[in-house]
Amino acid sequence: MTFLQTAGLGAIAGLTIFIGLPLGRVQGISSRVRLSLAMFSVGVLAFLFVDVMGQGFGIVETSVEAVRDDHGQLGKAVLYVFLLGGGFLIGSAGLGWLDARMRSKAKPPLAPIAGGEAAATLSPSETSAYVDEAELARKKTLRTGLMIATAIGIHNLGEGLAIGVSARSGALSLATVLVVGFALHNATEGFGIVGPLGNVRPTWRWLGLAGLIAGSPTLLGAIIGWNIQLEGLEVACYALAGGAILYVIGEIWHAMRRLGHRELGLLMLAVGFMVGVLTDLVVVYGSA
Repeated sequence: MTFLQTAGLGAIAGLTIFIGLPLGRVQGISSRVRLSLAMFSVGVLAFLFVDVMGQGFGIVETSVEAVRDDHGQLGKAVLYVFLLGGGFLIGSAGLGWLDARMRSKAKPPLAPIAGGEAAATLSPSETSAYVDEAELARKKTLRTGLMIATAIGIHNLGEGLAIGVSARSGALSLATVLVVGFALHNATEGFGIVGPLGNVRPTWRWLGLAGLIAGSPTLLGAIIGWNIQLEGLEVACYALAGGAILYVIGEIWHAMRRLGHRELGLLMLAVGFMVGVLTDLVVVYGSA
């Protein structure tokens, strides 16, 4: 398969993430529906976490087994272990540190005003301050959405690497099946980005940016995988994605707790997880 054909397959697999993004423009959604969408996205992200960490650990495990059987390099195995742990640390704690830095630059919230009369006598400057607070809350929600897109994008980089490697090795049927499977998988990830936004309505420009952040790494990974085949790079990508996804899951879970509907939320989490499993099984079945 040529380089241009490989890049085309990577682009097709990545662009399907835009299928679910327009849902973020829908207004008038009840709290139950918002919770369902958000927890569905948590389920999808939970599967992605299991998937990427399993693949990353699988490479590390294979390198350790090779050392045990006297046909592997100890230095290589140690490097992979550090890449797995270090990548996970950067993906989780690094993303948390970045978020904390961005929050610290935001204006601290005003103290609540007691009583309806007090609220009715707000000065123009106080009214403006509360409007600013609402805008800060909106920006924080959109920032969380972009964090989800970033975590998914790192994960999709690993998927693109798999497409590129299989295409370069001449496994055309495998590469095609991978594209179909990843395309179905990425279509659900669009819902994962906009689900936690709640009643915040993003602009089309924001949706385009989120789609590029999450989807374009599939194309980039296919290009890299076609030209460079390094297991260490795969381990680092999987670990970064795993750490970032875990951090994002914690953020969404914390934000959704105030909406209640605990049983419904857990049900939708399970549904999202199973959707991730089923779409991934398409890849497994086709690559057997």
